[in-house]
Amino acid sequence: MVSRLHLSQSAVYRIVAIDVRSRREGKDLRRLGFYDPIRNQTDLNVPAILYFLEKGAQPTGTVHDILKKAGVFTELSVNQTKLN
Repeated sequence: MVSRLHLSQSAVYRIVAIDVRSRREGKDLRRLGFYDPIRNQTDLNVPAILYFLEKGAQPTGTVHDILKKAGVFTELSVNQTKLN
């Protein structure tokens, strides 16, 4: 018998901006993208992510790794040099 992987049980992670004072499951300020590790698919709203990072948002460790892999931090440093 062949076992099948049920895609309904696969994990897909939403990347959101949330106020530090709200609860973990609290209302998000803005949805910034998603990450699907099974399909190795990432969809990011880079301008919105850069906006929140420039305002002082701190990504979690996992989100930091996803953003680093996508090259968002190189764009952040380019934007900061343009402002100075």
